[in-house]
Amino acid sequence: MENQATQKRPFFNKLVLIGVGLIGGSFALSLKKARAVTHIVGLDRHLTYLEAAKRLGIIDSFTDDMASAVADADLIVIATPVAQTAKILSAIYPYLQANTIVTDAGSTKADVVTAARASLQEKISQFVPAHPIAGREKNGPEAAIDDLYVGKKVVITRLAENSNQAVELVAQAWRLCGAMIHYLSPKEHDQVFASVSHLPHLLAYALVDDIAAKPHADRLFQYAASGFRDFTRIAGSSPEMWRDISLANRDAILEELDSYSLKLKQLRASLEASDSLALESIYSRAQTARVNWINAIEAAEAQNKDGGD
Repeated sequence: MENQATQKRPFFNKLVLIGVGLIGGSFALSLKKARAVTHIVGLDRHLTYLEAAKRLGIIDSFTDDMASAVADADLIVIATPVAQTAKILSAIYPYLQANTIVTDAGSTKADVVTAARASLQEKISQFVPAHPIAGREKNGPEAAIDDLYVGKKVVITRLAENSNQAVELVAQAWRLCGAMIHYLSPKEHDQVFASVSHLPHLLAYALVDDIAAKPHADRLFQYAASGFRDFTRIAGSSPEMWRDISLANRDAILEELDSYSLKLKQLRASLEASDSLALESIYSRAQTARVNWINAIEAAEAQNKDGGD
């Protein structure tokens, strides 16, 4: 990564941020902390978000005029629910200059790429899809923090049309936020995250909704402790965003739901039969897999701190 202290000028002169909530706002604050951007223009459906983002120093100005916002931009970042991507890209298209790169932060990629191809047409090479693997249970500009992406993964799902320079520009932006870059195809991305991100969100939402609907919900929540809090933390995420993600990656999520349902049936059968060995076997395999996963994360974090790739 380029030494920020020796930069003759900020990496980005003008950055356009479409969506100034947690994800986009944290990206902006991270680049500002790195002194890597001169001016950030914000656009958002919610005027109150834009006003808050300006007050909090996330953006330097805001507008509802796409033409003036996009003019002379080095980078445009779309950080909105994925269902809005096609409309936003279509609005950008007439004003998109040849030297401007567009990227996104959506949690699904195949649908985003399809939308980009339809909306940007011959300018598709300027769109570099990406997904930062980070978040909080809070939403909005007030939730944005300048170290959200430090040590976190960002997956870039580059297109065949993308130039190496365009991909590296997006990768460098995320590196300036402290992130580690990984590459997957859009299809690989959606299959992976259906399993380890999208399904867990559905399960967390379903459990909380099920308990909340019980006639004695208040009593149940009264005794819920850290285990319940940790398991259901992600149910505090944006319902609109996760509605869009669920529908966008529907087929892959349905496959994961079917697989998980079979595991639940297996657990139920073992419990009904009081089969202690079968239950303990499942629990033990899960415990071992989780310990190995945590150890791998800690090893990767240690390598990153020591200057590893």
